[in-house]
Amino acid sequence: MCFLSFISLLFCSIVCFFFGLNMLLYNYSFFIEWEVVNLNSTGIFMTFLWDWMSLLFMSFVLLISSMVIYYSKEYMSEDYNINRFIMLVLMFVLSMMLLIISPNLISILLGWDGLGLVSYCLVIYFQNVKSFSAGMLTALSNRIGDVALLLAIAWMLNYGSWNYIFYLEMMKTDLEMMVIGSLVVLAAMTKSAQIPFSSWLPAAMAAPTPVSALVHSSTLVTAGVYLLIRFNILIEGTFITFVLLLLACLTMFMSGLGANFEFDLKKIIALSTLSQLGLMMSILSMGFPKLAFFHLLTHALFKALLFMSAGAIIHNMSNSQDIRFMGSLVVHMPLTVTCMSVANLALCGMPFLAGFYSKDMILEMVSMSYVNFFVFFLFFFSTGLTVMYSFRLVYYSLTGTLNCSSMHYLSDEGWVMLRGMMVLMFMSVLGGSMLNWLIFPSPSVIVLPMNLKMLTLFVCILGGLMGYLISNVSFYFVNKSLNMYLISYFSGSMWFMPYISTYGIINYPLNIGKLSYKGMDQGWSEYLGGQMIYYLLMNYSKFYQSFQNNNLKFYLMTFILWFVIFLIWGMI
Repeated sequence: MCFLSFISLLFCSIVCFFFGLNMLLYNYSFFIEWEVVNLNSTGIFMTFLWDWMSLLFMSFVLLISSMVIYYSKEYMSEDYNINRFIMLVLMFVLSMMLLIISPNLISILLGWDGLGLVSYCLVIYFQNVKSFSAGMLTALSNRIGDVALLLAIAWMLNYGSWNYIFYLEMMKTDLEMMVIGSLVVLAAMTKSAQIPFSSWLPAAMAAPTPVSALVHSSTLVTAGVYLLIRFNILIEGTFITFVLLLLACLTMFMSGLGANFEFDLKKIIALSTLSQLGLMMSILSMGFPKLAFFHLLTHALFKALLFMSAGAIIHNMSNSQDIRFMGSLVVHMPLTVTCMSVANLALCGMPFLAGFYSKDMILEMVSMSYVNFFVFFLFFFSTGLTVMYSFRLVYYSLTGTLNCSSMHYLSDEGWVMLRGMMVLMFMSVLGGSMLNWLIFPSPSVIVLPMNLKMLTLFVCILGGLMGYLISNVSFYFVNKSLNMYLISYFSGSMWFMPYISTYGIINYPLNIGKLSYKGMDQGWSEYLGGQMIYYLLMNYSKFYQSFQNNNLKFYLMTFILWFVIFLIWGMI
């Protein structure tokens, strides 16, 4: 089943890519309406939008999912239920397909909810308490976005149809459309894990690594960004974009800072995904949807590769994810480490790799745009943090000495996993330049002074140097100091967001419930309700019982009483 799914998805990916290329070059799109059922002159239609954007994105999602399924053949080989796993992944991909090609809020909700439901099933795939908790946090966080979309559907009733694509340009100044835009932004923020909904994304790392490679590169977390790219006309220039810009920049900064204090390999990569999502959201809110889409595609390639490389390392390390137990992997696993290094350098924005074309253009457009100093600082500082945690990861895992047990057999023997990774490595090297020529056929003219032009390079070099220094032994005493511990605890816990969204939300209602249960259910309501009725009935029944036990005495007493009364009455 693995091989059949892999071949089908790869073939569909190639077909979608060439169709998308054709539409991009000739600038046309298809809008298809399919009448599902017609009852008493009332038609139910399914609508699909095929344009260059949806087809290119679909081809990338299908390519990555095909490689992930091929990779899973070896990674999940010991799982008895591998067919069930493949079916879940295929359902996940189909939900994403439905979301990509839908110009209709109802069918978007179907794909959106499909992603949420299947992601829950995948996060709890390894059935333990941690996975169940992470799955519940993921599902409930995403439910907020689902409710926002349902409300947007209700507001769309003002226009007589849910095909939003007909109304965006004409009705964008309407109050109803502004409300719909705000609800769509809220939904996108929950799905793409922006502050304050960020805590579910690192928690979703409880899923198997192939799922993480798919979820965190091109499917679940990018659904929100893609939705906002489609609704960009609606929110452009409104107040909501300023709020989104601020929150996205803070998300980018928070996740970059947190990744520098993390030791779990998958969590570091998850936080880097969060950082890149913040970058996409922020450039989108500044009014550059094409640029956000460009970075969405390039990021999908190298992030999937990074997760797959990490998965190969974890697989070889007997499922150990702590980077402190790694080291000298470049000697033992040269091919895997090569793939990981290419993905890491693409993430950092190394010239002429996939990430460089999109990240460099984003930062240069920010330098040209009318933004305040705070946003400008967050953009460049977060870029430095990205290089910082990447170099820290390289320092801990690839160099130095091997810190794990000498019984570990580390090798590059997993050729099935390596083949899947090598295809994505090839795309991570060439994908950026190819997409740059396709999406931006005429290059953007960016005129900047020399210091701003070199600022990106300077920030990257400085970030790499700092990443090396904080990992080095010479900084050991700094890491051990109390202040550093408090900073690392605050930053590493994502500014206490997981506590706020779990313990913080549940603690007070549970305490109030405990008090009300003690005071009401077992207190006054018990005293005035069940117990009170019980005691009253019991006392009355005792009284009546005593009455019945002394029946003859009562008759005699009443007889004498009445006799005396009549006697007295007669004497009077």
